[in-house]
Amino acid sequence: MTDTSAPRLPRTPEQIRRHLRRAQQVAQRAVELGHHPFGAILVGPDHETVLLEQCNIDTVNHAESTLARVAATNYTPAFLWGCTLYTTVEPCCMCAGTAYWANIGCVVFGMTERDLLQCTGSHAENPTMSVPARYVFDHCQKAVELIGPVPEMEAEIAALQRQFWAGR
Repeated sequence: MTDTSAPRLPRTPEQIRRHLRRAQQVAQRAVELGHHPFGAILVGPDHETVLLEQCNIDTVNHAESTLARVAATNYTPAFLWGCTLYTTVEPCCMCAGTAYWANIGCVVFGMTERDLLQCTGSHAENPTMSVPARYVFDHCQKAVELIGPVPEMEAEIAALQRQFWAGR
């Protein structure tokens, strides 16, 4: 059984920015591989160790959901509860749900799904959903910590999104 009431160590603003920048590098790698510009990393309970990195694959294998599935097959639920999933853009409801079911205790995102829509427009390849991750996590039985958006990172993340979607 997972102790979801155990206190977590706090993250510093510097750690949050550093890990979101790494997720942004993973998103850039996704573009280089011919995929949409989304990236996610999983950081251990020490808030320093990067355990996994995942770029976007396709419309049903988003960076966050794929990372969460891989994490769930490689780590125990108790360990994952102390981990943090960092992602460039607010997880969609599929990704938020997968992080929840994988038992990842915290999710940090750089920019909102609503702001992503401003970058993509109504592009057929990325039909964004108007379901905030907060809504999904508020309807869960375990209290997943959600941090975001991170104002210092929004412009950097949005720039890659705008650049990518303008060329599609």
